[in-house]
Amino acid sequence: MRLFEALIPVLLTGYLAWPHPRPMLVRLLPAFALVATLIHFIVEGYRWQMIPLYMLAPLLAISSLTKITSATDWKSLASYLTLILVALSTALPILLPIPKIPTPGGPFQVGTSIYELNDTSRRELYSGKDESRRFMIQAWYPAEIKPTDERAPWMANAEIYAPAIATYINLPSFFLDHLALVNIPAYTNAQPAVSPQGGFPVILFSHGWNGFNAQNAGQALEMASHGYVVVGIQHTYGAVLTVFPNGTIAPNNPNALPEDANDPNYEVVARKLVDQWAGDMSFVLDQLSDWDKEAENPFFQKLDLERVGVYGHSTGGGAAIQFCGTDPRCKAVLGMDPFMRPVSAEVIESGIPQPSFFMFSQSWASLAESKNNQLFNQFYPEVSNSKGAIFIEGTKHYDFSDLPLLSPIAPQLGLKGPLSGELVTTIVDSYLLEFFEMELNNKPSALFDGDFSAFQEVKIRK
Repeated sequence: MRLFEALIPVLLTGYLAWPHPRPMLVRLLPAFALVATLIHFIVEGYRWQMIPLYMLAPLLAISSLTKITSATDWKSLASYLTLILVALSTALPILLPIPKIPTPGGPFQVGTSIYELNDTSRRELYSGKDESRRFMIQAWYPAEIKPTDERAPWMANAEIYAPAIATYINLPSFFLDHLALVNIPAYTNAQPAVSPQGGFPVILFSHGWNGFNAQNAGQALEMASHGYVVVGIQHTYGAVLTVFPNGTIAPNNPNALPEDANDPNYEVVARKLVDQWAGDMSFVLDQLSDWDKEAENPFFQKLDLERVGVYGHSTGGGAAIQFCGTDPRCKAVLGMDPFMRPVSAEVIESGIPQPSFFMFSQSWASLAESKNNQLFNQFYPEVSNSKGAIFIEGTKHYDFSDLPLLSPIAPQLGLKGPLSGELVTTIVDSYLLEFFEMELNNKPSALFDGDFSAFQEVKIRK
């Protein structure tokens, strides 16, 4: 809980728990709680999880101020019952807190910027209109921070995204409204730093079906703080939704990926989708190459496009594999629960030449006979430069994203496995960063010594 959020129940609890008769200062505590509530509204911002406390603060303030001039005070039993009510009311904002994205551990501070890209060489497949392919990207990068720079939100247009995300994960639409209050340890449109090596390596991130480009912002921040430019791609009509700068909203198109996994046309439809996502990655690299050459662009001569890494989650993991199997600009690839069914037969049969590493959740790895695992088992022996394939015990599919940070009851909400979110973040960030440090910066890594024994939760996928 934030400062004034926590102060409100503390003041109310102090008042209700104090034995009768209460001294004057204690009787004023509910009034102080009401003042704290007003400050909270102004400084921290409203969120629905606090509504019970918003109601209790003025009621107890009025009651306590009235009793100051009265000879009769409430009975102790009433105070104890109200104390229980305060405790229950306080539990809600604790169980659904304002998520905190961990501060990254690298030497660089981080900036972030959002751009709309328009690839006029490709047509949009899923809008039902004759138009070019438009999509959004968000870049996280090493930055030179000025005192006037402002902290960035976790996601832009959170008031639009939050209801869509909540609905997709089977929660009430208002359930995640507080995501609009989340700031991250990065600064909006900050000036990119000067690379000590003449150009920062670039990493592309591809989200999963019904995902969004900021869903792995914590990982992007960590890598950017260590000297990478990380670009998250919002795959229009495959993302949960996309909001363009002019206010246009492109929702997820459910027809882009069959809901029935047994649909006989599943692979055909899915490969069409992933080919488009791979095309998005290709166009991003084209755009970055142009930016690196434009003297007026903030990224002028700050990108090293000879060192390009790609990673993705779920369908985005399959798209990363497909892209790296067809575009030699990809120098290293990492898949998180990669969804293999959309990957072309050619790539599955021939593998990929780039250094690669694959991380699975226990929930996906345990489905040994799934179509996805069968395809991965067919693909993996053909990978010529694999650095390993592992799974993490106690994890589920969304553990590879920031979503488990939403609440301490995320396991009960089905958003993650039983392994603590902090430990999952440590494991995933460690392998992610060290893999790209090893492959793009030629740094040795003790994590990739072959036995993967650095974390007891990490097991070799067989």
